[in-house]
Amino acid sequence: MTQLLLLIVSLLVLGHVPPGRNEFKRCWKGQGACRTYCTMREAYMHLCPDASLCCIPYGLKNQKPGIV
Repeated sequence: MTQLLLLIVSLLVLGHVPPGRNEFKRCWKGQGACRTYCTMREAYMHLCPDASLCCIPYGLKNQKPGIV
């Protein structure tokens, strides 16, 4: 009986954990990610609405906004 109760409680707790794909918000027209720090392969572009950094890959930083 206690094992069944433990299983039910653990399933309820796991149901409230957010999925990993929503960890970072998108910025810069969906090309960047809002993070507390940028990785070595990314560059800081501007601040996100929540005051975190908008990090974009180096290849996208040199492109003009109007050029696709």
